[in-house]
Amino acid sequence: MATAPANNLPLFYKDLVPLSSIDHADFHARSLEKADFLVNQHAVPLTSDEFVSACRFYPIVFSAGENPVPLALMGLNEGVNTFVDDEGKLKNPVYVPAYIRRYPFMLARLSPNSEELSLCFDPTPGALGKFEEGDALFVDGNPSEAVNQVLQFCQQFEESGQRTGFFVDELKKAELLMDGEVAIQPEGSDKPFIYRGFQMVDENKLRELRGDVLRKMMQNGMLPLIFAHLFSLQLMREVFAEQVASGKVPLVTEAPAV
Repeated sequence: MATAPANNLPLFYKDLVPLSSIDHADFHARSLEKADFLVNQHAVPLTSDEFVSACRFYPIVFSAGENPVPLALMGLNEGVNTFVDDEGKLKNPVYVPAYIRRYPFMLARLSPNSEELSLCFDPTPGALGKFEEGDALFVDGNPSEAVNQVLQFCQQFEESGQRTGFFVDELKKAELLMDGEVAIQPEGSDKPFIYRGFQMVDENKLRELRGDVLRKMMQNGMLPLIFAHLFSLQLMREVFAEQVASGKVPLVTEAPAV
């Protein structure tokens, strides 16, 4: 149901160019009126810092495999996003994951051996260029305030990613993650739709944890995040109902992996 992006570039990114005060001295950044890159994207990476905000809108699951990644489900089937219209505009006000808000920027290593992260951007969506409008990227050869804000946001995102990695590692150490399965029986259907291929916290194992382990999870802030994840799973039926209303439900009940 949920798999982490496996291509060479991260999800959404088609190209990466280092931001340069020489090459992009006269570039401006303008807001994208629509996020068409979201139209066919059903799952978006989420940091653990966002669980409490995101759990009110999206089911939060963990990707399958040895290195799980938290994901906000915007649809239950490949190619289905119930939160945006066909042009990529949000249908209703919702919390927008930081991974989406970061795009088209990101911090990346310019060489495999480098420890330094550089601010890069994807030129393909047309958000940056030699425009008359928008925020200047450089002023007198120095990064503008807009660029400094983007850099700060990307740095905070990287830090959130590190905390997310610690959170997932602790879940794995405690053996709390299990293969998930959700069965949704639509009205008038003979068989339920079965969704698999993702991971979730095992509530039975959570209840059986030793007191000292639970106390540690409460002290380090993990327990509220676990509950936010578990509560959010109820939203799967709402997302499915939106798919039904939009006519975007597969014909087979054994639904493909998200």
